[in-house]
Order: sequence, then structure tokens, then C-alpha cells
Amino acid sequence: MALTALIAGGAQAQEAPASIGPTVSAENATSGGDIIVTGTRIRRADLESNSPQTVVSSEEIRYQGALGVEQVLNRLPQFTADANENVSNGSDGTSRINLRNLGSNRVLTLVDGQRLMPTQAVNLNLIPSALVERVDVLTGGASAVYGSDALSGVVNFVLKKDLDGIRIDAQAGFAQHDNNNEAIRSIVRERGFELAPSTVDDGAKQDITIAAGKNFAGGRGNLTGYFGYRNIAPVRQSSRDVSACALQDQNNGTELFCGGSSNTPYGSFVPLSENSPLQGQTLVNNIDGSPTVVPYSNEYAYNYAPDVYFQRPGERIVAGGFGRFELTEAAELYGSFMYMNDQTFSQVAPSGIWLGTAFPISCNNPLANAAQLTAICGPDAGTNTTQDALVAYRTTVTPRRDNLRYNDYRYTAGVRGDLGSGFSYDVNYLYSLVKFKETYLNDVNQVRAGRALNVIDVNGTPTCRSVIDGSDPDCVPVNVWQPYGVTEEQTAYLFTDSNTASRNALEVFSGSLSGDLGELGVTSPFASTGVGIALGAERRRETLDFTADEVAQQNGTRPSDGVISVTEAFGEIEIPLIEDRPFFQSLSINGGLRYSAYDNEQGSTGFSSSYNVWTYKGELSWQLVSDLRLRASYNHAIRAPNVGELFAAQTVGNVAAQDPCSGSNPTASLEICQLTGVTAAQYGRIVECPADTCSALGGGNIALKPETADTYTAGFVLTPRALRGFSLSVDYYNIKVQDYIGTIAPSLSIGRCAATGDPFFCNLLSRDPRSGALFGQNAGFVRSTTLNTGYLKTSGIDIVADYGFDIGEAGSLAISLVGTYLIDQVAEPVPGVGSYDCKGLFGYTCGQPSPEWRHVARFSYTAPSETLVSVSWRHLGGTDLSSLTDNPLLNAPQTVVNSRIKDYNYIDLTLNQPFADNFVLRAGVNNVFDLDPPALAAGLLQTFGNGNTYPGVFDPLGRTVFFGFTANF
Repeated sequence: MALTALIAGGAQAQEAPASIGPTVSAENATSGGDIIVTGTRIRRADLESNSPQTVVSSEEIRYQGALGVEQVLNRLPQFTADANENVSNGSDGTSRINLRNLGSNRVLTLVDGQRLMPTQAVNLNLIPSALVERVDVLTGGASAVYGSDALSGVVNFVLKKDLDGIRIDAQAGFAQHDNNNEAIRSIVRERGFELAPSTVDDGAKQDITIAAGKNFAGGRGNLTGYFGYRNIAPVRQSSRDVSACALQDQNNGTELFCGGSSNTPYGSFVPLSENSPLQGQTLVNNIDGSPTVVPYSNEYAYNYAPDVYFQRPGERIVAGGFGRFELTEAAELYGSFMYMNDQTFSQVAPSGIWLGTAFPISCNNPLANAAQLTAICGPDAGTNTTQDALVAYRTTVTPRRDNLRYNDYRYTAGVRGDLGSGFSYDVNYLYSLVKFKETYLNDVNQVRAGRALNVIDVNGTPTCRSVIDGSDPDCVPVNVWQPYGVTEEQTAYLFTDSNTASRNALEVFSGSLSGDLGELGVTSPFASTGVGIALGAERRRETLDFTADEVAQQNGTRPSDGVISVTEAFGEIEIPLIEDRPFFQSLSINGGLRYSAYDNEQGSTGFSSSYNVWTYKGELSWQLVSDLRLRASYNHAIRAPNVGELFAAQTVGNVAAQDPCSGSNPTASLEICQLTGVTAAQYGRIVECPADTCSALGGGNIALKPETADTYTAGFVLTPRALRGFSLSVDYYNIKVQDYIGTIAPSLSIGRCAATGDPFFCNLLSRDPRSGALFGQNAGFVRSTTLNTGYLKTSGIDIVADYGFDIGEAGSLAISLVGTYLIDQVAEPVPGVGSYDCKGLFGYTCGQPSPEWRHVARFSYTAPSETLVSVSWRHLGGTDLSSLTDNPLLNAPQTVVNSRIKDYNYIDLTLNQPFADNFVLRAGVNNVFDLDPPALAAGLLQTFGNGNTYPGVFDPLGRTVFFGFTANF
């Protein structure tokens, strides 16, 4: 059994002590006698990776008690959290990975060397973690080898496929947390909100995977099948101190308080009529129930946090199989099938009539009192006319729930074999289909809300005008004119479910030829190993078909479709130049070239486009002596826009931000605000974005072109014979993405417009012409659609160390460390306007923390009885709030209460006990000391934030405990 779980690629030239057993790496794994190295298509028994590569073993997955493979990778310093189970509002139900913090769309995800899914629909939930043999993480561009998307690198999941027997892997776990954060509890207590329980045991998870395989025909064939079931229980934000209320900052950003949303169950409105004496003011029905209205204040704010899920519930079934049969040495048939049925619910606060849509209000509405009608209609109060107003009312019947369902299929089939004379071939077919259905439940239909607000008296009965004119005979008037005035009957009329669905497909035909020309006499005069080559071609097709029902389209969602087809040819060569000379035990170079021809089309519009691109690479490996190897590489990679980036419909959604032109005392001047469309009459009367949440317009852009990346790496691998069992690799990486496909962060657009008045940024703000607001359903928003922007650049140093040794008859120790020092994390959002560096920063434009130093270290002791005790130390360096730097591109609302996130050090403990040769029992505790995640103002959480923190970066639920076993029969 391998004890060292995190292994540096290229650091295995020397075996560990025999008592520990040889470590397993990508460079020692065989398949049919050939070596499969992630990052090259050349197959040869002596190849080693020329690019920085980290290998995560199956043991590491078990040591962490992880049910999802993304959880394991997110702990590595090379990764930044992406979509995960701890994000609820806005979640699409997937799990993804983000390598080098360059975005999940810039890392290519493979299974056994082939693409996992369509690039726009990658979901790691399809991968059964119990069947992962290892995960190869390759840094840097690899488009010359694998095609588009491999800008930040490649993550290749190698699965167990050749079982001969039955394997059962089962695990259960839960979270245990003590809520003793008195600083936060005092804030919650001061607002009169309910405190989180003092102690909680929740978040139960269960997972079981059963696999069975059989060799036949004397080992020439194998069939392996598997079935897995996973269940995750929900955790609400009300169960943790850090998330029990919606945190905001006050007193010039010097302290936190429990804020919330101005969409409340008291009922509030903003008159828009020029006739109103209170035009532009946010008014709320008096909390004491009297027939008066008062200016809105934070006293009325609705605490939307408790109902939101801090861990989404989910139920997943996976099944599949692998098969191979060797007809002859020249022809082995192989194939695989993977299936997933996954359902998860995201949950957020109850729905409502949202502040942001201008509704016509009857000036003689019989449900409203005189003060309310006068505030909205002015002198027209009591007349049979209407005046527009923004109206907000939060229902309290039931939370909104988003039912997210996936049915995913992945098929592969191929034939491969040895052609003799050092040549082998592989011809294969891949088809992957992602079928997604979404049903949004318990949501107020804003169209119906408008009808239910336009009410008059008919013979003493409040009646919707739509009933009178016959446009909606079922309309039920809603009473938003008194606190908690909307009844269940009225809510039942307002609620309508919306449905969307998508079908994403990937089809790949691929063929490659790999050869060792040494058997044909093609070698360097200074080497004995021959030249290796690989040639091939590929045809790839990705499709998108997205549909939305009438209700979803009323809410701004639009159908979309698109097709991307690419035809490619590639070649790669490995040339050993010098071997077995002083200081040149081996010196080799590697080169690769790929040509790609793209055709894009959209059937619904008749649009089409095409372009051609070249990608290439060069690599060097120099083994000076057996103890030391130097390596370096250069890759020129591309990423073509995927179907979603090109063709996704443009829709308005929520984004964490605040409008500097809003409120009675705007922070931006009238002159600046006028550049964004604010009129003099609106200035000082514009409604603030509720709960620091404005609106942004996102979606596709058919004018997109491919982005390009240049990656440089250089490093060394040290395996000293004098220190048997020790290996060290140190690698420098530098990745720059030009013309990157992305969006301009709304907070950046707002901040730069307010600070400079630059027309480019100010023109991105589209205001509601009636209210001037930057939020609302299809009203005001910040434009943030995809486009080819400036550049992204990151560089750093990876350090991977591994040491295993005996301690006499007392057993053995194994120590490993994977660490990354971040040199820079730079972005130029718009060419020519400057750049900013997010190294050591978080929040607003920078998003999730980017520490200068992160590491994961593991210390494992194995007793003579084979009992293993392993301790992991996860370290995340401290980060500062980006808006407090002197870079003008990072300007944002000033706050100092969250000026820094301190260093975080997590300790995890695992116990592993084998019984006989076929049963292993394991148990563990992650976050042993039950550390709270940092409590941050909600407005800082630009990307993948939830519960006032970054739940993918920090442990959101506190201490977690797990138990499991693996049995082989």
C-alpha cells in the first residue's frame, strides 16, 4: 500500500524503502506494457514528465474522507475553489475545479486521457471517487497535446478498471460544530434575531460504491462494472454563527451588523410619479401596524440568511462499466460507460414582489389607506387612475427552492494495438451527454404581481382590473399595504413554478499512432534510446440546446442553441540527444504541434463563423546524474470560446455591488451620475440596491475569438541516493493568457466610473429610466456579457517534497508536502486602462483569497501491525482586502472591518486499519480544532461566496467526522 499520498511527478526515479513499498505515480503506471504520462501522447517505458506534475493517490482521497473529488483537489495549493456543494443561491448543481485561479473553463478535465464532458458542462459529480486510482495534475498549457481548453493545465482522473473480484467502499460522516463565536453572536443578539444553537451535529453524508470485475480468456479480457449511491443532508445557514444573519458594514465600514434586505414582509414602495411629494423615497408600512408610512431604515431589514442552505442536500446514483478484450497483439477492443443521475436542491429566502419593477398602482386601490395612496399618487389619490411605483413585499410562506436534476451519460469505444517495429495505434470514439432540468419552486410571478397590485373596488369587493377586462379572470388582489398582510390564498395566486432545461453533447472521433523510431535505427549518435513520435487526427463536435418555459421567459431567461465543430491534426516528437555521458546521464527534447479548424453555427439565428489556429510546445529534460534532473517547457496554447460563451442568451441576474449614485446622499457627484443616465431630478432619490445586491446583464457574445496563452516552466527533481526515500521537486511556472474571454466585473465598472468618469465604464451602467436604479427584473443593470478582454497572468513556485523511512522495528514514517508560493496574479480587464495584482488579496474585484503561500503537509506513521495514523496540516496564508490597496482599478466601497483575513491552519487526523488482506477500516476528523471560517460582509463576496464567507476556501461547517471501510473479495 502506498503511504505517501501526494507525489511529485518526475520525483520517482528512486524507490522508497522496501518496508513502505514503491510509490505509485503517473510515471510508473502501466497499461498494456506502455507508460501513460499525462501531457504527452508518446508511449514509451522510460518517459517522465517534462512539466510540473502533482499526483494525488487514491489513499489521499480516503484519508480526507472526501465523497467528491473536487474537495480533495481544492485543498491543493494549485487550486482555487469553484462550484461546490456549499454554494446555494445561483448554484447550477455542479462541481468544478479551478487550476491556478485562471477559471474552471481554462483547465482541461480528462478521464483516462479522454475528455470528461462538453467543456461548458463539466461536472465532477460524474466521477466515482471510490474508483479513482490517481489524479494527475499537470501545470501549463497542453493544447498541442489535447486541444483547446488546457491553458492553466490538465487534470486527468485515472480510474480502476481491471478488477478481478468484488470491491465495496462505504463511508458515512457528519459535521459537529460548537457555536461559540461571541463576536458574531452579540451582533445577532443586538438585532433581536435568533441565535444559532450552541452545538450542532448535522450535515450527514453517506456513500457506497460496489464494483465487480472478472478476468477471462487467460487474462486477455476483463469486464468491470460499478454502482454507487450518495446522499447528502441539508444544512441551513441558521445553524452556524457565521451565517445566522446577513452581515453588512456600518459606521464608515468600521463594524459589522446584521443587515438584510429591503424586500420585507412589512411591505414597502418607492413612488415614481412626479406628482408624488415623496418621489424616489423608499417608504415602508409602519412596523406598529398603524395606517402610516415611514422612511425605510435598517430597523425594517429582513434577515434573508437563515433559510439559505449552507450545504445543499443531494442524492446521486452513478453506474457504469469498463471492458477490454485482446483479439491479437495488434487489436485490443476496449470501451466504457458512465452514467449519473444527480438531484440537488438549492434553497434561499422566501420569494416576494421585488423592489425594482415599476408597477401601475390604482390610485383608488381599496386595500391601501389614504396615506399610502397620497404618497404614491399625490393629488391623484382616490381617483380612478394609476401611477407607477416600485413595490416590495416578502412572502413568508415557504423558502424558494431550485430543483436541479442531471442525467449524464458518457460512452467510449475503441481499438488499439501493437503494430510491431516499435509502433502502436489507438482509434477511439467518445460520446458524452449532459441532460439538465431545473424547476424553480415557490417563486412569485412578477407579471401576476403587477396584475394583483392594480386593484379597484367593485361593489365593495377589491377586484383586479385584469378580472374586469378578462385578461386574467383568476387574478387575486394582494394586500401589500399592511405588515404580513398577504394571505396564503393570495400567495398561491402569485406563486408559479418556472422550468428550464438544457442538452449539452460532446462527440469525438480520434486516432493516433505512436512509434519508437529507435527500432528502425533512428537515434542520436550520442544516445542509445531512439526517437519517439506520435501522430494523430481528431474530429470534435459540441452542441447546446437550452429551453425555457413561458414563466422563465417572463423572468428574463431566453432559449439558446449552438454548435461548435473542430477538425484537428497533431504531431509530437521526443528526441533523446545525449545519454550515459558525464553530467549527461540523459538529455532530451520534446516538441509538439497541432492545427485546429473551427466552425461555429447557431441554427435559431442562422449565424456561422470559422477560424483556424496553431498550438505548439517545446520541452527539455536534462538528467545530470541519477540524483538530479532539470526540466523546462514552453507551451503556446489556445482556448476557443465554448458554446455557452458564444451563444448563451443574455439575461439579468444578481451581483454583489452597491450603486454610488443611490441614497439620499450619494457618494458619487451629480456630474458622474449623469454620465450613467441619472437625471437631476433622480439624483438623491435613487433606491439603493437591496442587501448590497445590484443586477448585471450576462450572456454570450457571437463575436468572441479564441484566447491564447504562453506558459513557461522550469525546475528540478532531486532524488539523492545518500538520502534514500527522499525526493524534492521545485518548479517555476509563468502563464499569461491574452485576449482572455471573460466579463468586466460589475464592481470594477461601477468603481471606475465613479472614480474617473471614464465613458467606457459609465456606459456599461444601464439604469431603469423611471427610477434610475441599478437593479430590478429587466430594469436597471450593469452590462457584464462575455468579450475578449485584456490579459491574465500568474506565476509562482511549486515545491513538492516526499520522504519515507523506517524507524527500526517501531514501524515507518512518511512525510509529504505540496506548497505553492504565488509571485503574481495579474489581470488587465480592459486593454490600455491598467492592470491589478490580486496576490495576497481578496474581495470585490479580486474575489476569493489568493494567498502568497499555501501548503498541504501530511505526516503518516505505520505501526508493525499496519495501523496507520496520518495527520494533515493545511495552511492558507493571510490576505488583505483588495479595495484598501492604492490601485485605482480596485476601488470599491471602503470598509476596514474586514481589512484582512488572518492565516488559517487546519489540522486533520486519519486512522487506517487493515484486517487480513481484504478489509481496511478508516476513520477521521477534519478541522480537528473546529475553526470558524472568516465572517465577512456579504457585499465582499463576489464569486462563490455564501453564508458571509468563502465556503469553498475555508471549512464552512466546522469539524467533520467520517467512518468508512474498503473490502475486497
